[in-house]
Amino acid sequence: MLRSLDIRDVLIIDRLSLDLGPGLNVLTGETGAGKSILLDALGFVLGWRGRAELVRQGAAQGEVTVVFDLPPGHAARSVLEEAGIAAPDSSDGELILRRVNAADGRKTAFVNDRRVSGEVLRDLSDQLVELHGQHDDRGLLNPRGHRALLDGFAGLDLAPLRGAWAAQREARSALAEAEGALARAAAEEEFLRHAVAELDKLNPLPGEDEALDARRRLMQGAGRIREDVAKALMALSDEGAEGRMRDALRWLDGAAEKAEGGLDAPMEALNRALIELGEAQGGVERALEALDFDPGELERVEERLFAIRALARKHGVLADDLGGFAEGLRARLAAIDGGAAGIARLGKAVAEAEAAYAAEAARVTKARVAAAKRLDAAMAAELAPLKMERAVFATEVTAGEPGPEGVDAATFTVATNPGAPAGPLNRIASGGELSRFLLALKVCLTGDSPGLTLIFDEIDRGVGGATADAVGRRLKALATGAQVLVVTHSPQVAAFGARHWRVEKRVAKGQTLSTVTGLGAEERVEEIARMLAGDTVTEAARAAARALLQD
Repeated sequence: MLRSLDIRDVLIIDRLSLDLGPGLNVLTGETGAGKSILLDALGFVLGWRGRAELVRQGAAQGEVTVVFDLPPGHAARSVLEEAGIAAPDSSDGELILRRVNAADGRKTAFVNDRRVSGEVLRDLSDQLVELHGQHDDRGLLNPRGHRALLDGFAGLDLAPLRGAWAAQREARSALAEAEGALARAAAEEEFLRHAVAELDKLNPLPGEDEALDARRRLMQGAGRIREDVAKALMALSDEGAEGRMRDALRWLDGAAEKAEGGLDAPMEALNRALIELGEAQGGVERALEALDFDPGELERVEERLFAIRALARKHGVLADDLGGFAEGLRARLAAIDGGAAGIARLGKAVAEAEAAYAAEAARVTKARVAAAKRLDAAMAAELAPLKMERAVFATEVTAGEPGPEGVDAATFTVATNPGAPAGPLNRIASGGELSRFLLALKVCLTGDSPGLTLIFDEIDRGVGGATADAVGRRLKALATGAQVLVVTHSPQVAAFGARHWRVEKRVAKGQTLSTVTGLGAEERVEEIARMLAGDTVTEAARAAARALLQD
C-alpha cells in the first residue's frame, strides 16, 4: 500500500506531502489545477516514462519520495532480492523510493537509501502500482499482458507446463548435440578405420622405440669395435700367456716343500690371476658373440623404428603414446557404430517430452478457454449497470507461438454495438466507453494482482448521472480489500471516497503553485457542491452534495 507521497520543487509544486490510506482515495480539483502533476511526480519516482524535465523553475533540483507498506511475501521483495537490496523488516515493512531530478537533467534513484538504476524502479513499480486510464499502455490495454491476466483470473498454475517445456527443450538439445557429434564422427570414419588398421598392423609397444634405438646404435657401432674385441680375446686365449703362468705355478709347486712356506703367497696370487684371466676371457667371448649380428637384422630394426616414429609424427603424439592414441580412435569408431542406437534412444526421449508438453499445453488451453467464457460472462454482468448492456466483450484464445507458458495467445476484444465488428479495446471504444470497459475489467480481475495500489486517472471521463454513480460504486467495491487512488471530475465518484483531497492552483509572490488539501466533512460538501454547480455554489447544490455523501 502507498502510505505517503512527498514532492519537492516539481513543476508548479514547491512542497507537498500527501498521506494516503487504504480504501478509496479521491483527488478532485478544477481542470489545470495540477492533478496530472501528482501523477507525473508519482510516475517519475516509479521510473515510468514521462516529462523530460520536472524541476520547478528556479530550483536546483526536484525530488519525489514515496513510502510503501510492504507486507511479508509481497512480490516486490523478490525484486529487491534480485537487485541485492535488503528487504524491509517484516515487522514494519517500510519501503522508501526516492528519485532526484537535477536542473541539468541528471536523474538519481534510491531504494531505502541505496542508489539503484531506473530499471530497478520500474521492476518494483510493476509489483507496487497499477495505473489505469484512457492512455494506459502498461496495464489492461496492453495485449501482451492479456494472457497473463486471463491466467490470473483462471487461477492457473503454469509450473508443470514450464517444466514440460524445459524438459522438451533439454531433450531436443541433447538429440541435436548427439546428431552433430555423430555427423562429425561419421565424416572422419574412413580416416579412423584406416588409422586404426595401420596402428593395429604395426602394434607399437610401450618402450619399444627406446629399445629399438639402443639396439640400432649397438649394431651400428659393432662393426667398428669387433676387430679389437677379437684381438683381445686372441691375446687372452694365447697358450703362451696362460701356459707360462701354469708352468710357473707348477715350478713353484715343486719347490714349495723346500721353501718352508715362503712361496705360498705368490702361488695364491697366481691361482687368483688364472681365475680372473678365465673370467675376463669368458666376458670378452660373450661380448664378441653379441657383436656378431646379421646385417639384415639392422635393416629390420631400422625399418620398424622409422615406421613407429613416422606414425607418431603423423598423429602428433609421442611414440610411447601410440597405443593409447589407438584406443581413443577405437572408442570413436565404437561411438559411430553405436551412434544410431543412441540417436534412436534420444529421439524417443524427445518424442516423449514433446508428448508431455503437448498434453500439458492442451490442459492449459482448455482451462484458458473455460476461463475466457467465465470472464466474458462476468464482464457482461459488470457492463450492464455501467449503461453498456449492448456492448460485447470477448476474450479470444487463439493459437500462438509455443513457449514455456503454452501455445496460446489471448486478446481482449470489444464490440460497442450489436453487429459491429470486434476489435482491440483501445481501438474500438471511445474515451468514456474505454473508461468503463477498463473499470469493469479490473473489477472482474480484482484477484489477479493482490497487494497493488490501483490508480485510476479520470476513468470516469465522459460519463455522468446514473452511470457515474455506477462507476463510483464499483470503485468503492474494488477498494474494499485494496488501496485505490482516483483522479476524478465526477461528484458522484468523489462522494464514494473514504479520503478526499482537493487540488488547487494559486499565485504567490509572482509564482503559480499547486497545493493539495485534505478535506473534512463540511469541506467535502463544499467541494462536491462546486463540482455539481460550478463557480456559484448554491444551497441546492450543497443539499445534493450531502445526499450523495449519505448514499
